[in-house]
Amino acid sequence: MTPPPTLDPDWTPEAVVFDCDGTLIDSEQHWQRARAIVLRAFGHAPDEEFAQRAKGLHYRDCGVLMAELVGEPDHAEEMTHQLLSTFRALVAREPVSTRGARELVRTLERVAPLAVASNCPEDVVRFSLESVNLHRHFRHIVVPDDRIRPKPHPDTYAEAARRLGVPGGRALAVEDSVNGMKAAVAAGLRVVGVGPRPAPEGTALADLWVTSLDDPALMAWARSRPTAAGARTDLPGAPTGDAADAKVPRPGGPSSQDPAGAS
Repeated sequence: MTPPPTLDPDWTPEAVVFDCDGTLIDSEQHWQRARAIVLRAFGHAPDEEFAQRAKGLHYRDCGVLMAELVGEPDHAEEMTHQLLSTFRALVAREPVSTRGARELVRTLERVAPLAVASNCPEDVVRFSLESVNLHRHFRHIVVPDDRIRPKPHPDTYAEAARRLGVPGGRALAVEDSVNGMKAAVAAGLRVVGVGPRPAPEGTALADLWVTSLDDPALMAWARSRPTAAGARTDLPGAPTGDAADAKVPRPGGPSSQDPAGAS
């Protein structure tokens, strides 16, 4: 019987790059609801096959996919805007971190500098992290732009490792989607996959697969890593206990021009 994949106990990452949606923020439920709302407005109900195809896609690619699904390719831009606006509204209403995210982030912050690599717009990533008091732990947020292609291209992970000052091969990625894992592997990072296991070809991309970030094996590995020189070992003024888990209201509330927020 093939032993389950695991992280090398003798290896310590010099940088850790997290995905945001579905990995740190329990937002896949919001994306699913947003996609369903937009598709139903066009007379189409999403199915499980569509949900799997859409997971981890850049939101613009998802808009194109939805337009093709309803047979209205000329409406891709409109559906993309509706998708993003609806998602923003849902996240603003109910931000929540994933199980174990807070503890794993705090533990790995003592080991190596952290960044986020996401396919979402930067303002959405920033707001999502701020909503659950995680933003302050990350030195960089990397998202697609004119020169950085979205996942599954390696650009976001490669750029995050570069900004943290290490080659991809000395960094660890934490991801929940197959597209994201493909991006991380292509950039040379080792990978922790999180969430329900995908098809075998997806699972094979990860050095370790866990159902949630509070997995005992993952946490034991993280806690056993040596503390890096100059690492942040405390958070002056940061809330602790129940206060650390409190949701942060969105500053100023949603914009009147864009009442829904972003992803």
